[in-house]
Amino acid sequence: MEQFIARQPILDLHKRLYGYELLYRGAGDRVLGRVSGEQATASLLSSAFLTGDIENISNNRLCFVNFTQELLEKNLPFSFPKNKIVVEILENVEPTAKIVAVCRMLRERGYTLALDDFVYHRRFEPLLELAQIVKIDIRLTPLNTLVRTLNLLKNHKVKLLAERVEHDDEFVLANRMGFSYFQGYFFCRPEPIGIVEISSMKVNLLRLLAEVTQKGTSLERLRDIIASDVAITYKLLRFLNSAYFYRLQEVKSVMHAVAYLGEKELRRFIMLVIVSGLASEKPEELVRLVLVRARFCEALGEAMALSARKCADLYIIGLFSLLDAMLDYPMAEILTKVPVGSLIKETLQGKSTLFTPFLRLVELLERDQLDGFGHIQQQLSLTDEQIRTAYLEAVRYANHLA
Repeated sequence: MEQFIARQPILDLHKRLYGYELLYRGAGDRVLGRVSGEQATASLLSSAFLTGDIENISNNRLCFVNFTQELLEKNLPFSFPKNKIVVEILENVEPTAKIVAVCRMLRERGYTLALDDFVYHRRFEPLLELAQIVKIDIRLTPLNTLVRTLNLLKNHKVKLLAERVEHDDEFVLANRMGFSYFQGYFFCRPEPIGIVEISSMKVNLLRLLAEVTQKGTSLERLRDIIASDVAITYKLLRFLNSAYFYRLQEVKSVMHAVAYLGEKELRRFIMLVIVSGLASEKPEELVRLVLVRARFCEALGEAMALSARKCADLYIIGLFSLLDAMLDYPMAEILTKVPVGSLIKETLQGKSTLFTPFLRLVELLERDQLDGFGHIQQQLSLTDEQIRTAYLEAVRYANHLA
């Protein structure tokens, strides 16, 4: 039976990608409550490392993986490369002499140790002496407990990782409190700075996006757009000559690129470059996330044998789903400047449409929220294997483009 995993980004102080926490999403009936921690971690590691998907899933970053008491006592972390994983010690692991000895050996051999969902107690001192990272859920931890914990941790050489950071003001507060890493989707939301005018450069990008989105824009016009912009030309040629295509002959000209890609893919590529430009002042992970969403939604549509037009619309929905966060501007206002179909607009504005379940599915997957996931999966009549295949393809696609 196919196992399924997802990932959550972990960013640093500069909102750059530091690593991903790998999340086990189950298999079969997907009822994770019936799966033990040992089964979940073993299945995750098997799926990620032993099936060869780890390079795509991790994007060559560190993978944070949960380890239970039993798996630590069995020395399972030693079976995996120290430069690929961060060993997360779950909050219910008791610091017995055996556990401390295993953790000391891991530290001596160069593994990075992290204490998950940490709440201070004196019995955890031996593990604090060995850990390099301490993860704290800033939403579940009461403020007085959080302040006390941070004061106690000042005596230890550990870096702090804030979990469940969902808003930019939470990122700012956690930053001020001394956290170095941040896990959550704060970078996916518009920053609370009020409605301001979009810069002239981004207005021009939106106009160009509007032109490229229009079905009536000719192939000749798309070619002219590329030829007149050195940056787009460079990115296009670099993309086509990347390992993603496994080409034997190098693409050296715009004419060759246009002939190779065709109108649909050419139009799509220009959209990607423009969206990247709109997010130029935002974390790179934001662009990577919309690329995953775009390809994932489209791939699910393909798995359901939807029409090419509907699949293309699903791609646009994923790609445009975070334009408000990129521009710090209301989605409804942005969509007045981009001529997309009514169903796309309604979906992006949070209204219920036939496309809504696709976007909702990927959002639940990103956040590891189980409630409602199975219902949507059944609604779309998608198998675990279809979702897994679509997700891995989307991750691979995003890694190469981003």
